[in-house]
Amino acid sequence: MKLKFDQLFYRITKAYKRRNIQLIISISFTLIAVFGMLILGLALYSQFSAKAIESAVENDKQVLEQVSWNLNTYIRNMMSVSDSYYYSVIKKKDLAQDSFVEEMDLLYEANKDNLISIACVTEDGALIAAAPVANRKEGVDFCAQEWFRNAEEKIADIHFSTPHVQNLFENSNYRYYWVVSLSRSVELTNLGSIGRGVLLVDMNFSAIEQMFSKVNEKSSGYVYLMDRNGEIIYHPRQKAIYSGLIAENNIKATEYEDGDHVERFNGAERSVIVKTVGYTGWKIVSVTPMKELSLSMAQTRIFTLISLTVTIFLVLFGNMFISSRVTDPLRRLDESVRQLEEGNLDVDNIYIGGSHEIMHLSRTINSMVKQMRKLMDDMVKEQRDKRRSELDALQSQINPHFLYNTLDSVVWMIESKRYKDAITTVTALATLFRISLSRGDNIIPIRDEIVHAQNYLNIQKVRYKNKFTSTIEIDPAIEDCCTIKLIVQPLLENAIYYGAMDEDSVISVKGYEKDGDIFIEVTDNGMGMPEDVLENLLKEKSKTRGRGSGIGLWNVNQRIQLYFKGDYGLSLTSELDEGTTVTIHLPKISYADYKKGGELK
Repeated sequence: MKLKFDQLFYRITKAYKRRNIQLIISISFTLIAVFGMLILGLALYSQFSAKAIESAVENDKQVLEQVSWNLNTYIRNMMSVSDSYYYSVIKKKDLAQDSFVEEMDLLYEANKDNLISIACVTEDGALIAAAPVANRKEGVDFCAQEWFRNAEEKIADIHFSTPHVQNLFENSNYRYYWVVSLSRSVELTNLGSIGRGVLLVDMNFSAIEQMFSKVNEKSSGYVYLMDRNGEIIYHPRQKAIYSGLIAENNIKATEYEDGDHVERFNGAERSVIVKTVGYTGWKIVSVTPMKELSLSMAQTRIFTLISLTVTIFLVLFGNMFISSRVTDPLRRLDESVRQLEEGNLDVDNIYIGGSHEIMHLSRTINSMVKQMRKLMDDMVKEQRDKRRSELDALQSQINPHFLYNTLDSVVWMIESKRYKDAITTVTALATLFRISLSRGDNIIPIRDEIVHAQNYLNIQKVRYKNKFTSTIEIDPAIEDCCTIKLIVQPLLENAIYYGAMDEDSVISVKGYEKDGDIFIEVTDNGMGMPEDVLENLLKEKSKTRGRGSGIGLWNVNQRIQLYFKGDYGLSLTSELDEGTTVTIHLPKISYADYKKGGELK
């Protein structure tokens, strides 16, 4: 499958490359424009969508804050009723002498819109006063009520119950209400003695229900109320939850800190905002499914898609029209210069037309053809002359001073009856001259270049009475490869003249192959060179001339770069009091292939 896909992609790419410039410009600019618009559109849509969702969440937070404020106000009012009765009535009266009924009736009448009942009982469950009805139902035990037990267990707190039906007192209309009970432990005075009792305030749950119902009518999601343990106090679908028809993630919501959260419940992602109500520990929870937040973006998506589609068609037709006007002269010019691709430089009928730039290009091509013919002829002649001049420079590497000293050494050896050394020196000198000439060929095998280098070292050892030692290690695999003749000898000459010539001096030549190329290193253990001198050795010819051949490192580097195309030539490394290494970098070319007509890289 992958192979078929690769083949299809290759065919499409190949066909695309064969298309004319008009089609290429049209398609390329259209794709670039479409891609840019898609990126921009997606970025803007993403930003707008994120801002819209963020705005919706902020709106839900504001709604939740308003509900929290209303609920806090409602609860504070009920707490103020309890505080008012406790501190203004109970604290100031004695059960044995005073009645609590009148004040309780007045307090109830003042707050009856939000209250169902108020009652005060002793710690053994005896009813002291109640409003609006003071007749306890038969069989009702106040001490067994949850609100009573909570107040007795934590006497310092105010306790709020979950919604329940309050059925404590006789009611003539037999109507009972859903309430949230506020209970607290109070101190009762009886004949000067302090005892304990419980004050009960039953808040009308319908007020809380109406408060949340109004919010849920306007919200895209829903808002519910639960206590600190996760038990639901109000939910818009409370009956369905109690019936087991639907579920709510209220237990998990108890773990959430106040603020907005994102959760996944029943396979759907939801935005959840939590707000804790003071005094009670209740939590108001706003839930909005993410899909509802995204629905508001549907029209924006449709508008964006239509806008992009229309823009893409406009860009496509615009590009086709403009590209045809721009490329038609180029196409005609291309047709008139096709023969140049075949190497025919005699074409004079180049098309001239179109815009100023294309006309100028046409005239330039006409002129270029003529210049090319002339430059090619000049270049061939120049390269031939340049290579010949390099060869002439090589021929002069063994200067008269070197030749005189060598012959003087031979005379001295003959006079000293050291005939064998004299023969060896003369033989080495003859071989050196023979390889220097090389029948006029500048390219020789590395084997011959190393023989030349060895003969040169032999002559110099005789002249300097073996003051230095030398080693030559050449990988046999590179001996039959090409090199420019007489490039190792100048490096040896520099090593001899500028190295420290004492009994411990060593000059080594090493040749090897690395990464498909050939490297020849000439190393001495002389004094080394400072960095500033090292940097200029390959830059200025005058600074490399010395008592030796006069060719120098600069000339060797230039000849290598002249003959071989690529990153080839000399590189130098040196450390003071350690020595210097000069490395020759050459391409690997078989000498046999070269002699058969091969080209240098």
